[in-house]
Amino acid sequence: MVVPSTTPVVRQETPPPSHDGIGIPTVDLSAPGGRGALSRQVARACAQHGFFRAVNHGVAPGPAARLDAAARTFFALAPHNKQRAGPPSPLGYGCRSIGFNGDAGELEYLLLHANPAAVAHRARSIDTDDPSRFSNVVNEYVGAMRQLACEILDLLGEGLGLKDPRSFSRLIADTDSDSLLRINHYPPPCAIHKLDHDSQCRMKNSFRIVAGNGANQSAGARIGFGEHSDPQILSLLRSNDVDGLQVLLNSDGREVWVQVPADPSAFFVNVGDLLQAFTNGKVISVRHRVIASSSRARLSTIYFAAPPLHARILALPETVTANSPRQYRPFTWAEYKKTMYSLRLSHSRLNLFHIGHDDHGKGEQE
Repeated sequence: MVVPSTTPVVRQETPPPSHDGIGIPTVDLSAPGGRGALSRQVARACAQHGFFRAVNHGVAPGPAARLDAAARTFFALAPHNKQRAGPPSPLGYGCRSIGFNGDAGELEYLLLHANPAAVAHRARSIDTDDPSRFSNVVNEYVGAMRQLACEILDLLGEGLGLKDPRSFSRLIADTDSDSLLRINHYPPPCAIHKLDHDSQCRMKNSFRIVAGNGANQSAGARIGFGEHSDPQILSLLRSNDVDGLQVLLNSDGREVWVQVPADPSAFFVNVGDLLQAFTNGKVISVRHRVIASSSRARLSTIYFAAPPLHARILALPETVTANSPRQYRPFTWAEYKKTMYSLRLSHSRLNLFHIGHDDHGKGEQE
């Protein structure tokens, strides 16, 4: 169960090499021990870490390879050609700027709605020679990710003992689902100046790791994408073979940044804020970031599985008991998105919806 804490947490901002990969569970989705054991393993990983590496997932390599190729082609374009797909509002092409509140990182990206009609519209400014070529590749990948996300969510529902294990996946499969696809490109340091030639990408500040407690700062490490949790239900991340992703895990009562070894053949599964709320804190939304310190470009794709905007987010009855009262007041995904866009990336948004945070939640135990 996750509740706001008034106790200061000591964070080790940059883990020593021995922490690489430690504490990150791997889940074999081929279910060698049977579906029951697999569902319990998924539930345990989501409850203890909010994050796991999924292998033997059944997704063919073709869709990812084709999307990677299309992304590399786009990001290799001249800046003025890429800017035709931007500025992000929040969808579209973005460079350095993340969101509307001053967050930034050393990356460029495409953020797309997963709806085929929206993809087709945006593709006209991404691949001007043949828009359908890009939209077909994106739709193929999104379809594979939607199927995988639904399977993982069904396994989680079974592992949690829900009366309807499809409670989560049904929201993702809905035709009005607000799911997104993000493609991030982190150029190596030697190529950063190429982005700086474009005035809309130029950084006014140098982005470095700043240790909150002054401890273990990594010289020269650059923030590619700052610390945050994903607001949606579930995220599926895949990258090329370049490291950079770090997750914040608990180790002996201390929160430690753990480097996630890159694995292009696997998908990394993040629990999102909505899933934490739906389960009344029984699974946790993991905080993570990307460190762009490699000499090679990092390319990652993230599928954010989200419900329709009108979906009501309320802890499922099976997760609320006398010993585990409701943690969050009801809200809609649209309401949560509005709050999200008003805050900085690192803000713990879900705490604002915690019962007792303010007058909104007082007495709310329906």
